[in-house]
Amino acid sequence: MADSVRRHVLAASLGRRVRSTVIAFCSAGAVVGLLVACTAAPTAPANPLGDQGPDAKLVFAHYFPPYPISIDNLPAERDYYSTEYLNPGGSGGANAAYGGLLRDRPVPRPVSDHADWRSADLETEVRQAIAAGIDGFTVNLLTSAADGGLWHADVPTRLLRAAHAVDPKFKIMLMPDMSGTPGTWSVAQLAAELAGWAAEPAAYRLSTGPLVVSPYMAEKRPAAWWSELVAVMSSAHGIEVALAPVFTVYDTYAADYAPISYAMSIWGGRNPAFNPVSGFPLDTIADAHSRGARWMQPVSMQDYRPRNGIFDEAGNTENLRNTWTIAIAGGADWVQLVTWNDHSEGTSFAPSMYHGGALLGLSSYFLRWFKSGRPPAIERDELYLTHRQQLVATRPTYPQTVLMTLRPGSTPARDEAEALVLLREPGTVAVRAGSQVARCTLPAGLGICAVSLPGGESDVTVSAYLERAGDVVLVASSPWPVRAHPPVQDLQYTATMGVAP
Repeated sequence: MADSVRRHVLAASLGRRVRSTVIAFCSAGAVVGLLVACTAAPTAPANPLGDQGPDAKLVFAHYFPPYPISIDNLPAERDYYSTEYLNPGGSGGANAAYGGLLRDRPVPRPVSDHADWRSADLETEVRQAIAAGIDGFTVNLLTSAADGGLWHADVPTRLLRAAHAVDPKFKIMLMPDMSGTPGTWSVAQLAAELAGWAAEPAAYRLSTGPLVVSPYMAEKRPAAWWSELVAVMSSAHGIEVALAPVFTVYDTYAADYAPISYAMSIWGGRNPAFNPVSGFPLDTIADAHSRGARWMQPVSMQDYRPRNGIFDEAGNTENLRNTWTIAIAGGADWVQLVTWNDHSEGTSFAPSMYHGGALLGLSSYFLRWFKSGRPPAIERDELYLTHRQQLVATRPTYPQTVLMTLRPGSTPARDEAEALVLLREPGTVAVRAGSQVARCTLPAGLGICAVSLPGGESDVTVSAYLERAGDVVLVASSPWPVRAHPPVQDLQYTATMGVAP
């Protein structure tokens, strides 16, 4: 998906108290020479979708069907992710120019002996989301459910059934992707396709009955076209629809679509300059509310797209903190985590090779704050360490002909290791990157300590710890060095959670 956003300068930063959760961190083995992080599910509040009243604050995560836990149920070192997507020479060389299609992948699992391992994997992902406090998935509908030419065509249907099997309260919001095949369909064809998915009990409906349909890039069709779709869904299929369009640009379309919309949203940007915590993002939410529509706020960590040769500077966790702050301060009704698992755009929150469950853990306390309306108390210390595996300017050893450049208007690129801490009481945090060390005395609450990543001809290790009264309380040792000579250009931020020594 493409995003088109207004460019503004970051106006403020977050520094509030939040409640923490605990994640276990472990080594899951090597995949294509890389250390894999695995995590247990974070502790989180009970799924609240049993109460779908008008004031419920809901959090959804965008599910992208082509990147499930496993594509072919093979051992991780020789499955499709490793041999084709992560391998620069994979896919018959189709992705060689940019060093391979992906830089990250879902946390690998052992070969499954389950007769229906695809559905079992989707049930695992539903459980992961529920454990993180997520209420449902917005599923990207890329193609017809009956398209036999695409292996992932039946993933939305399987996901709907997996959700119902795991927890009937976990719901799937239907999101036709109008930038793809659904954007070529007639009203009658899209209505028929939606009716098929709507027959599944996990399809998200409001407590009053209407089916929620949230088309991505809704502006591909005029508001009158969507009004006709709503009418056809009712007359031809007996399904009342609550429309919740997602735009790439809000201001251009809000006036036309608001009268027919239950809720509205944007796909959003992926860097702090595009997501200031005051000004236009909050004004947008207020405008949607003034037009009588609810608002679904996009929350994101980062965005890097080797295939497109572009990346956003997330500023370690700054973009994530900002987007959650916008949702909380702006009074958003719903949140959409963008995305659960779109590894081709580097936006995943789901447990992955390079951030394990850390991004879900890091988001879970903001999620609690969003749902409760107040900053929860911190019950235990936590430490999250983020950094890239290379300096932004470092060139790879693989002969890439397409290299990522900074998105125009983005926050300037930076090379830092950052420790984000949630402290029950004051403490000292140290962050080390090779010979570079930063020490920060921080008060109770949310704090940040960062150090510049050094250059040079040798790889650099990164670590951080929390200390009180001379005792080390938490340690985070990144499994991933900052490489002097990276094999391919990799501008994603890795994430490691601190554990007790």
